[in-house]
This record gives sequence, structure tokens and C-alpha cells, in this order.
Amino acid sequence: MAFIDSISGKLAALSGDHGVVTDGPRAAVAAILRELPGTGSADLFFIQRAEHPNDPWSGHIAFPGGRREPEDASLLATAIRETREEVGIELSNANLLGRLPDVPAFMRSKKGNLVVTPFVFALRGDVPVMPNDEVATTLWVPFAGLERGEGKSNFKLDYLGQSYDLPCIHLEPGRHRLWGMTYRMLETLIEAVR
Repeated sequence: MAFIDSISGKLAALSGDHGVVTDGPRAAVAAILRELPGTGSADLFFIQRAEHPNDPWSGHIAFPGGRREPEDASLLATAIRETREEVGIELSNANLLGRLPDVPAFMRSKKGNLVVTPFVFALRGDVPVMPNDEVATTLWVPFAGLERGEGKSNFKLDYLGQSYDLPCIHLEPGRHRLWGMTYRMLETLIEAVR
């Protein structure tokens, strides 16, 4: 795992306590890097969330994950459980490379300020993916292309009468747009491994 080995020390330097819970709702996601044998590069895993009227991120490109449940021993446990439930990937034996800084989530509802903790994992080889009904599709995207800025652009978002020009990345041109909270997490990940 040449690529994974080359970045693991950089990501470990970012890691902190994996189980800190502050007041308010918390969530955790898994940024999963997959290095296939002999390639020297890795792919990063994304999901497209299924369309659902009660989901503030309905249809968005995201990392698998979700809200912390009372039975989760830590936010790391949340990321592992949610990934297993959403896409059938078992991360409990995967290589945990590190924890990225927490990201506050912009929520359209007024249910509190959700804070999301991203964890970065590495897989040795391919794994089966079995999406549940919360996931419309899954994507493995070459990390090298993301590092080079391929597909970077901006788009206009109209929200509550205001127009915003937001950064994004077009994945599989014309099919998927990655933006918002996942975009911020990805930028942090890329910066951490440079």
C-alpha cells in the first residue's frame, strides 16, 4: 500500500481524541481510501444520498455516516456502524489513518447545531458494496484527480431569496456535484496529505 503508507503519518498527526462528545447533536462519517494491489494510488469512496423530503442533505454526494446513537461508544463507533448500515462495508478491521477536524453542519431546520467528525480509513483491496435504501448510488473516485483539482468549479445556489456562488467538484462530469460540508472535509483531507 505505497500510497496509503506515504500519507498515514501525515493523517495520524491530525488525529485527536476519537470519543469527545459536546453538547448538541453529533455525527460521524467515514472517508474511505481504497488502494488496489500494485497500483500505487488510491480511490476515495462517496455515496449519493437517496432523495428523501426529511433529509436536509437529500441527493447530496457525501461520505457514509450519520448521527451518533446512544448505544455508540464513541464517534468512531458511529462512523463504523453507519458505514456498515448504509453500504455494507465493515471498517472495524480497516486501517484507521486518522481523524480530521470537526465540521459544523449547515442545517435547513432549526433542530440544533450538528457537528460532524470525519474519520479516514484505508482498505487493502476491493470490497463488496451493498447500499441500503438511504443510498442512491456509490462512487470510487481517483484521489489523484481530486488532489489535482479535476472537476473543480463553482455553482449558484439560491436560498431564502439570496444567491450564493459556491465551490464544488463535478464528479463523472455532468452526473454528480460534490459541495458543501463534504467539499470542506475533502479539502481538509487533501491539504493534510500534501
